[in-house]
Amino acid sequence: MRWMGLFVLAAIAAPAAGAPGSAEVSLDAATVLLSPSQKTACTDVECLIRAAYAADPKARDLALALYRDTGDVAGVGPEEIMDGGYRGKIRLVPQLPIGGYRKHLVWVDAAMRDIDAWFAALYKDQSIAPSYRWRALSFRFVRSVKKRTPSAYAFGWTIEYNVEGSLLTSADGVRETLFHELFHNNDFDHGHWSAKTLQTDYDAIVAKCGTKVKCLAPYAPNKTMVRASGTYYAFQPNNGNGVHEYAAELAVRYFNEQSEMLRAK
Repeated sequence: MRWMGLFVLAAIAAPAAGAPGSAEVSLDAATVLLSPSQKTACTDVECLIRAAYAADPKARDLALALYRDTGDVAGVGPEEIMDGGYRGKIRLVPQLPIGGYRKHLVWVDAAMRDIDAWFAALYKDQSIAPSYRWRALSFRFVRSVKKRTPSAYAFGWTIEYNVEGSLLTSADGVRETLFHELFHNNDFDHGHWSAKTLQTDYDAIVAKCGTKVKCLAPYAPNKTMVRASGTYYAFQPNNGNGVHEYAAELAVRYFNEQSEMLRAK
């Protein structure tokens, strides 16, 4: 965990990007999330949420509470054919988390509140808050057709969430996945910190082990495996620059370890 310690030291060096009021999902961005294919008379985000979730009052109230408390907006992503690298081509379609999919909104709401509480507890005695954003995010809910990947991916303070994702079947799985994706967003915002800091070590591990599980085991941050290849997700080939996934998995491990320590206090 040497490298994650370095990350945390770097993260507390500037004013907080995740602090309340310092970031927001704009009305234009929320309109794309919540009313992507039709004109709307709404002039505020809450109106958009109420209209989008009108068919499911329980989901509507949950989405409104999430927005009011965290600034997060839960909407849908576009229909697209995604180039999933080692996963192949994947068709994604918009899927609002209502009805039978409402449980995913429940899990996202709980996860983001847990993460918010984690940061508050971890930095309660710090005079400078972390330069790390975990609020005011756009959630694009989609459904993959005939596949269960990807579970999620991140870009531009947005998290795309696949309601059929293989990792998103429990509250714990959703929490870890969202923390992983949060790291990606912040990693990119910090100028690809992981590549600048971890690339040499990561390349040395891959050069030594390739995809051999027994060799990689001492270096793997977590136990997440790729079914297609049988190796650790942190070291899966044809998945972009793998150091980003390695670093995000380190972040999840740090989150879990620090959570245990905070509970023990």
